[in-house]
Amino acid sequence: MSEPWLHIVGIGEDGMDGLLPATRAIVEAAEVIVGGERHHQLAEGLNAERIAWPSPFDALIDLLRAHKGRRVVVLATGDPLWFSVGARIGRAIDPGEITYHPQLSAFQLAAARMGWSLPDVETLTVHGRPVEQMIAFIQPDARLLILTTGAATPAQIARFLSERGFGQSRMSVLANMGGKDEARFDGLAESWDHVVPPFNTLAVECLAAPDAALLPRVPGLADDLFRHDGTMTKQEVRAATLAKLMPMRGALLWDIGTGCGSVAVEWMRGARYARAIGIEPRADRRAMAAANALALGVPKLELIEGRVPGALAGLEAPDAVFIGGGLSEAVFEAAWAALRPLGRLVSNAVTLESEALLLELQKRHGGQLVKLQVHRAEPVGRLTGWRPLMPVTQWSLVKR
Repeated sequence: MSEPWLHIVGIGEDGMDGLLPATRAIVEAAEVIVGGERHHQLAEGLNAERIAWPSPFDALIDLLRAHKGRRVVVLATGDPLWFSVGARIGRAIDPGEITYHPQLSAFQLAAARMGWSLPDVETLTVHGRPVEQMIAFIQPDARLLILTTGAATPAQIARFLSERGFGQSRMSVLANMGGKDEARFDGLAESWDHVVPPFNTLAVECLAAPDAALLPRVPGLADDLFRHDGTMTKQEVRAATLAKLMPMRGALLWDIGTGCGSVAVEWMRGARYARAIGIEPRADRRAMAAANALALGVPKLELIEGRVPGALAGLEAPDAVFIGGGLSEAVFEAAWAALRPLGRLVSNAVTLESEALLLELQKRHGGQLVKLQVHRAEPVGRLTGWRPLMPVTQWSLVKR
């Protein structure tokens, strides 16, 4: 196992004074210190060579490796492994070469200021990421702690809350926690007008109005929450489809024939960091899918123009595949070959021709065939009757 040569040190607003004596000694003995401008200001009076974050940031790993053999310290905010640079470095450099020195994180400090128990709070970051990611976490009575991108982020989040019927949600911006300039700003989402420091953490207590939009993380969002042209996997069938696809943390879905993106969007909402690639030949439907992903809090949905199976070549191997359009034997074979072990494949058919193909594929490969039939109550004159949706034949199987 390699000897540690790289120290990643969490530092707070109290600077060097807040470090443990052993950690402070490591920073003081460093030959090279890497960090942002703010980090360097918090660790003044040292003789080490100072290096700012590189641009582009991806060059950081090469920069660090170039200094291997010297005493190198990377300064990060709070806990370097909680939505911070330490995790990124640890994925690229052997962890045996790194020693981490955590400080209290912004989440811990914010929870203490709010009197909230961390296990009962959702912690998330939109720092340097699309702010829309937080939309998926807007739930009645949810408590959120959010690392923001800057001074404008709280107002953006206040707007998201208000547009969805959560305008009465209580918001607190906590800035410079643990330092001499610590400040707090409180208000309601619907009337938020504070001017806040650029480096801040946002606490939100979500309070729903009687007409608030309910957007659960479990599959089966209402059809009218999606922009679509009528051709989509409907709510009840979508819920059954996602149950067979089994969203998991960090897993990748190929949504073939993604249409308005309803399955891909719900897959990404269903598990933290779940990813999806939607393959769709029509530009208008890709535009709808992109709009739905943004509105429902999964802005990282990747959309690809192309026809299958050709468009599948070169894509990262998936953990799950949904064939909602473009079904053919060639498409199945390409998707099945790419699917990772224990991967899940689901295909839905509404035409007799597609159903016949699923029957043939099931004979050869096994799996489960299910006929889904949904009836919805709708007005019939002054009365009410059952109106059937098109029946769906669903084939699902797991790659062993």
